[in-house]
Amino acid sequence: MSQTRSLIDKQGRRTDGRTADQLREVKITVGVVKNADGSAFIEFGKNKIVVAVYGPREVHPKHMAQPDRCVLRCRYHMSPFSTDTRKNPAPSRREVEISKVMREALEPALLLEDYPRAAIDVYVEVLQADGGSRCAGITAASVALADAGINMRDLVSACAAGKVDDKIVLDINDTEDKEGGADMPVAYMPHLDEVTLLQLDGILTKEQFNECFDKAIEGCRMVYEVQKQALMQKYFGSETELKEEAQ
Repeated sequence: MSQTRSLIDKQGRRTDGRTADQLREVKITVGVVKNADGSAFIEFGKNKIVVAVYGPREVHPKHMAQPDRCVLRCRYHMSPFSTDTRKNPAPSRREVEISKVMREALEPALLLEDYPRAAIDVYVEVLQADGGSRCAGITAASVALADAGINMRDLVSACAAGKVDDKIVLDINDTEDKEGGADMPVAYMPHLDEVTLLQLDGILTKEQFNECFDKAIEGCRMVYEVQKQALMQKYFGSETELKEEAQ
């Protein structure tokens, strides 16, 4: 990852007009796929991702069943029209890798031992990509799992930070991801204060690493509030509706 042009102007504004500490707008809608046990749709900047969860259900093929726990299976897929150039619809090596990363990021939050010999399938479909789609997918998948009623220790919130023009910035977009100096996706359980995913693409000094990590964690905490609000919106209604009911 090598930077070839300046991505932050003299006023400290990035390519999309944000400041270094500013998160892209995040919107989450719960329960968008009616045939699924749980689902969520997330708009994370220009990312648009739908997630559907099925299960716990019987494992097929049966030899994959675990006697003491549930099997979590994740499938991350980018639609052919999700990027500026048409993507091959067949699963790429990157999609296979991200599917594995997502499963490992979500597993610590789930009480899989409560569902022995069963499987939970998580399907993540990227409709539009704009950098940070793995973080957005993990965030939406966590909400969809909660919507499905899966026993969880905490929600998993994900956000990335990175280095642009030798400055550490929060929530890098597609241009910053491709042309910036470093990218650090982080998944985090805020209530338990535990990290479930930490990756780094690029080179950082020890001080930059610590600053980048702290900024990503702060971003995860912001995302966590959006996740909780989205679930409350579906099951309890808006704050206005709750106040009207109380009166």
